[in-house]
Amino acid sequence: MVHGSGGGAEALGDVGDRLLQPRMPILPFKLNQDRRHHIPRQQHKVTNSLGALLRSRPAYDASLRQRGSLTVWFTEEAIAAWAAEPRTTRGGQPLSASLTSLRGIAARWYSPLAILTALTIRAVFRLAYRQAEGLLGSIIGLLGLSLRVPDHTTLSRRAATLEVPRPGNADAGAGSEPMHLLVDSTGLKLCGKGEWLLEKHGTATRRSWRALHLGVDAGTGRIVACTLTSKDVDDASQAGPLFDQVPGAVASFTGDGGYDQDRVYANVAERHPDAAVVVPPRATAVPSDTAETAPTQRDGHLQHIAEHGRIAWQNASGYNRRARVEATMSRWKQVIGDELRAHTDERRATEVAVAAHALNRMLELGRPSYVRVA
Repeated sequence: MVHGSGGGAEALGDVGDRLLQPRMPILPFKLNQDRRHHIPRQQHKVTNSLGALLRSRPAYDASLRQRGSLTVWFTEEAIAAWAAEPRTTRGGQPLSASLTSLRGIAARWYSPLAILTALTIRAVFRLAYRQAEGLLGSIIGLLGLSLRVPDHTTLSRRAATLEVPRPGNADAGAGSEPMHLLVDSTGLKLCGKGEWLLEKHGTATRRSWRALHLGVDAGTGRIVACTLTSKDVDDASQAGPLFDQVPGAVASFTGDGGYDQDRVYANVAERHPDAAVVVPPRATAVPSDTAETAPTQRDGHLQHIAEHGRIAWQNASGYNRRARVEATMSRWKQVIGDELRAHTDERRATEVAVAAHALNRMLELGRPSYVRVA
């Protein structure tokens, strides 16, 4: 209000009316709210293997209930392979069952199957080593089996050297079709004293992370490759280690903009010359020097985006399938968790491999099949 003006109340009222006008929202991010969602959201329904719509989804609902079932059984092959095979060299022989029963000493040697079973239970139920030992012991006791349970120290020691079966692809074979490989990465938090101090005293601390890199089969949804690195390692450097774990041929390699590097294209061309690289070029990308005479795949992406737009390129190249690897990341953090409980790199690598093995086994129980309806 200007000094000496007689309309102070009217001036204040005029300012208040302008502030209450709905044409100019107070919050700046709502300025374009009426025209922001110009792309309609897709709608899907769950179908069965025959393609008919399932209104009640009984098959998929039954598979979800089976995932939470506590029905446990041991096959005859698993019981026979529970104990470690005797060594053929001198020394280090496992104690026999009769000798351990007489002396009351627990057997020290267990097969990789026994260790993998205990570590799988630990990963799925998010237990510590001692709790995993107790749960496995109670299951074996309820089944009436005469199998010894690995103690928590054995689980911790063997986790550093355990060779977990590679995820691989169950359908890979001589007559199988090439795989469409989807790759992505996420961060996993490390557990330690810093988290306890933050929760107990509210002190500021730097959280430590590890980067989890996954390769997912677009057709089956299975995790076929996984690596664990420090947070300073970029995604493109893990294209080679992920390819080393993929069995069979690869039809396409799909990743986000972090894989837009020459070494990724070179790695794909060296291992799978006929595979397509579906990676969005960066906003500052320019065509190569040979774009006119011998265009590369990246040059083709740039030309398609320049002529038809990025959304059209995503639909034409199949880049939208990358959402399936993001769904796998979400399933990992919902089922397994977003943290690593092991304290050494060797045990963390085993923890990640066991988690991927468990998620693939869960996926075998049931997986929804979607069809777009709108």
